[in-house]
Amino acid sequence: MRTRRIPRWLVATLALSLAFIVTPAGTAHAADNPVPIPPNTGLTDSGKGVVSAADSDFVVKVRLAGLWEIPAGNLVAEKGSNPVIKKIGADIAKQHESLDALDRAVAAKLGIMLPNGPNGDQQAWLNEMENAATPEQLDQIFIDRLRAAHGKIFPAIATIRGTTRNDSVRKLAQQTNQFVMTHMTLLESSGIVDYAALPTAPAPAAPGQGPVPIDNQMLLAATEGQSVPGLSNTVILLVLAAALVVGVVTTMRIFRAR
Repeated sequence: MRTRRIPRWLVATLALSLAFIVTPAGTAHAADNPVPIPPNTGLTDSGKGVVSAADSDFVVKVRLAGLWEIPAGNLVAEKGSNPVIKKIGADIAKQHESLDALDRAVAAKLGIMLPNGPNGDQQAWLNEMENAATPEQLDQIFIDRLRAAHGKIFPAIATIRGTTRNDSVRKLAQQTNQFVMTHMTLLESSGIVDYAALPTAPAPAAPGQGPVPIDNQMLLAATEGQSVPGLSNTVILLVLAAALVVGVVTTMRIFRAR
């Protein structure tokens, strides 16, 4: 009985399949793991829900942010020295115009009175920029003042996003958070942020407890959630690899029998 050779295409196909199976899943998908963008599912804008004093204050603060950051961005775009920072200023000013329009729409819907000019501190920052001795100094003041301001409003947005009962304020907080994150990143891309000058976070009142209660059941669930999927994946891969080997052996025997 003459023994037939297994076709090369079959050997190559089986080898590639085996290599794919035994390759760690993390390696295969490492390059395809983008940062998720929050969806708008469930975010309505009907003005329904109680508007708290904190909600109204938040809407006012979003308006105030635009009233000084728009002129500040335009100023550095016109008189700054660094082309990168000039573009950052122009981008932030333009984006704040869009955010300001969203904010004014919510304020009109909820009957919240908005200011038409920056407050005293914001006007002082604008004066500081306008009186900068050199374009380089203007660049630094712009970056320092806006980065500090965005760092202060950031936790305030999280508080409103997590607690408001009003759907329009909730959606505005979501949108504002995405603007602020973008602006912080733009400012930090300048490479001249003085992080040491930024305020530090207050010490936690109860270290280890955090804003979310932690108990033994939660810790156990978290541990199991990390260990079980890894073990299951390993077992599945071994079973698939074994099945493929059995298939190869069976195929070889069939060809030899012929």
